[in-house]
Amino acid sequence: MNEQKKTGFATLIGRPNVGKSTLMNQLIGQKIAITSHKPQTTRNRIQTVYTCDQGQIVFLDTPGIHKAKNKLGEYMVNVAERTLKEVDVILWLVEPTTFIGAGERHIAEQLARVNTPVVLVINKIDTVKKEEVLTFIDAYRNLLDFAEIVPVSALKGVNKDTLIEVIFQYLPYGPMFYDEDTVTDQPLRQIAAELIREKR
Repeated sequence: MNEQKKTGFATLIGRPNVGKSTLMNQLIGQKIAITSHKPQTTRNRIQTVYTCDQGQIVFLDTPGIHKAKNKLGEYMVNVAERTLKEVDVILWLVEPTTFIGAGERHIAEQLARVNTPVVLVINKIDTVKKEEVLTFIDAYRNLLDFAEIVPVSALKGVNKDTLIEVIFQYLPYGPMFYDEDTVTDQPLRQIAAELIREKR
C-alpha cells in the first residue's frame, strides 16, 4: 500500500530584489533560477520541485509584484497575482526593516483578497543584529494575519529546514506531481539561456 505523502504548491512572492530566486535555489539545493541585482530578473514562472521523505513541494518563482509602468510590467504583475489563487501556501519574502513602504502595502492588499495561507519570510537576517529581528516581526505583524513568520538568510541557508517544515504543514495529502529526481520543469536549454542572461 502506498504511504500517503504531503504534496502541493508554494509560491514565492515579494518586491523585486528581495531574494526570491536565491531562496528557491537554496531550498531545492540547485541553481535553477537566475539571481541578479537588477530588478525583474525573473520574467517567467519558474517551477522547481523539492522532494523528501515527507512529500513534495512544487515551488513557483514569480516575477516581483510591483506597480507596473509598462505592458511587460503589467503582464509580469498579472502572472504573479494570478499565482496567489492557484497555490496551497504563499511565501512572502521581505527585507529586514521596520519601514513598510508603498510596495509592501500594495502586496499586502493583494494578499488580503485571497484565502491562501501566507507565510511571511523575513530574508537577509545575516545582515542585521539578531536582537533586531523581533522588531521587524512586530512591524509586519500588524499588516496582515500571517499563518507563520519565519526569519531566514537565503544566501547562507539559515532556517531553511524550518521553512520547509512550515510549508509542509499547509500542504494536503495526495499523489506526487513529479518523479523523485525531477528538480525543475524548465528545459535545459531554457536554464542555460537564463544563466547566460544572468552573466550579462
